[in-house]
Amino acid sequence: MVDAGPHGGPGSARDLASSPAEKRAAALSIETGIAPGTRRAGEWADEDTAAAVTAFGARDGAGWLTSAALRKAHHRWTDQVRDLMDRLSTERDALRSTNRILTSTDLATGSTLREISVLDGF
Repeated sequence: MVDAGPHGGPGSARDLASSPAEKRAAALSIETGIAPGTRRAGEWADEDTAAAVTAFGARDGAGWLTSAALRKAHHRWTDQVRDLMDRLSTERDALRSTNRILTSTDLATGSTLREISVLDGF
């Protein structure tokens, strides 16, 4: 990731969702906007690609190499869309759980620090 510096842009501190409300909003944005749009974009090519594979496919024992290449490219595309959808889900879940994880860590650290030391009796 390239840092754009203090004046904004991708990777700048201005893009960082740090409050619980901002993290919830970012997770909701992924869930209601980005993920469904990504899914639709990923599925958009399915029908047209299938038609092209059929059109260039074997007829009477001969076919174009384009058919097999399109089929292979479409499988790769499908894998990439699936991987991106998985990544979006992971990021959404991480945004939602970060506050719980940090709060739990803070509480655990605090209770450890408040334990009575053997030296307290002296």
